[in-house]
Parts: sequence; structure tokens; C-alpha cells
Amino acid sequence: MSAQSQLHQIGSDAADAEATTSGSCCGGACHSEAPAAATEGAVTAVYQVKGMTCGHCEGAVSEEISQIAGVSSVKAVAATGQVTVVSAAALDREAVRAAVDEAGYELVDQT
Repeated sequence: MSAQSQLHQIGSDAADAEATTSGSCCGGACHSEAPAAATEGAVTAVYQVKGMTCGHCEGAVSEEISQIAGVSSVKAVAATGQVTVVSAAALDREAVRAAVDEAGYELVDQT
């Protein structure tokens, strides 16, 4: 196999790998990983968010919430509307609401 053929094959393999991980408008690049295993003293909270419909939505919500001080991981799931947040301490609900609003979605009040 020539060097040029090898390079083409490597490029094809990378494209194939990218195609299998995409499926949303952003190709998965903006998604947060699953929440890390809870560390000592960490708090895990699950919030309900209205309006998420795709991976891009998940990424937007995750990105905004991850900017709140003390947050170590965020996992948003559009299909259920649930956002799981792991943080060093309990978060102020209004801070979470503001982050979700900034992303363009609505935090559902708990009943």
C-alpha cells in the first residue's frame, strides 16, 4: 500500500468514527460526559428542564450549568428532560434557573 493510500485509509477511518458518534446537529462535540463518580462530600441533584429536544439542547444546558461555581459534572438528557448535576455543595436553585434560562430553556419547578 502506498503512503498516499495509507493516508487516505487513515482519513476514511477517522471519518467513519466521526459518523458513528454524530447524530445531532453538533456531532456530539458539545455534550458533557456522564457525571463522574461521586467524590466525598459531593452533592448530586437532578433537575427537570422543559424544552430540550436534541443533543445541541443538552450541550447548551450543560455548558451553562457547568459554569456555576462548584459544579464538577453535568449530564443533560433531552429525551427525559432530566439534568443531573454533581457539585461540591448544594446549588442555589435560582442560580440553576438563571443558567437554564440563559441556555434558552425552562427549569421546571418541583412540586
